[in-house]
Amino acid sequence: MSATLPILAAAAPTLLAKRHTSYHPLPTRKFITRCQARMRVFFDWTINPYRGCEFGCKYCYARYTHEFLEIRDPQAFENRIYAKDFDAAAFRRELAAIPRDEMIAIGTATDCYQPAESRFRVTRRILEVLAEDRGRQISLISKSNLMARDADLLSRIARRNMLHVTFTVTTMDRDLARLLEPKAPRPDLRIDAVRRLAGCGIAVGVFSSPVLPLLNDSYASLFAVAHAAKQAGATSYGGNPLFLKPCSRQVWFPFLEQRYPKLVARYEKHYGKADFLKGQYPRFIQERISKIREQLRLARRADIYLPPDDPGDPQLTLFP
Repeated sequence: MSATLPILAAAAPTLLAKRHTSYHPLPTRKFITRCQARMRVFFDWTINPYRGCEFGCKYCYARYTHEFLEIRDPQAFENRIYAKDFDAAAFRRELAAIPRDEMIAIGTATDCYQPAESRFRVTRRILEVLAEDRGRQISLISKSNLMARDADLLSRIARRNMLHVTFTVTTMDRDLARLLEPKAPRPDLRIDAVRRLAGCGIAVGVFSSPVLPLLNDSYASLFAVAHAAKQAGATSYGGNPLFLKPCSRQVWFPFLEQRYPKLVARYEKHYGKADFLKGQYPRFIQERISKIREQLRLARRADIYLPPDDPGDPQLTLFP
């Protein structure tokens, strides 16, 4: 990242202001970033059209990314949103350098279909370029039913590339979801989007992440999400326990003290000095999720498949 980026970001004009949120342009030299945690995730490259996320999820791990812009207030992550300046020609050049057998994931740090997308459409412009290509491996993840707006583009991409999309649904309980994810679309709206995209022939999965101890980790809670996903046409389901970075703790613990004071001591015991849970609990949650998958006949992740319009290996045409 350029050393001048924090300065440019800080000086960026306000593109739009709402009561609690302001939007700003973000000069961008690179849109596609090599994943630094390849051992823990399934993708090789990431694309995040925005910095910051208005959904305001209390557990969000990505709040630290505003520190790269020299913004230390963790709350600023949800009320100061940066839309990246998109250059289609520059993006095509970057894309051309990415091997076609490596996975590109969109929306890994900030939601690519957050409210800003309705106005700035950076995600859609990226998809328009991807729709011109073929033979790629592409993944999108979001908490927003706005993804269904792009059903036309996603269908085109899926015909020439291996595409799968994932919706994060932490709970089907509307009241709990509103507390945990104050400005994200309701869980039922996300499930409706699953149904619409699956109906277009797109591989759709649902992910319950994070699984929050004593809040949404019961078998009934996880099963309700997976069952709704299955009924809507999702083919895969998964989830992971909560992890808390230091910046996340600054928001999560005050939230617990206000809404669930009886849980504070337990969370402090396990997360006070550690980002990730250790011991039996993570294994227990994965066993519970595996049991649910088996019961509903859902896969762990989307299948690898040959796109309908994929031309196959061009090398074969040289040696008939």
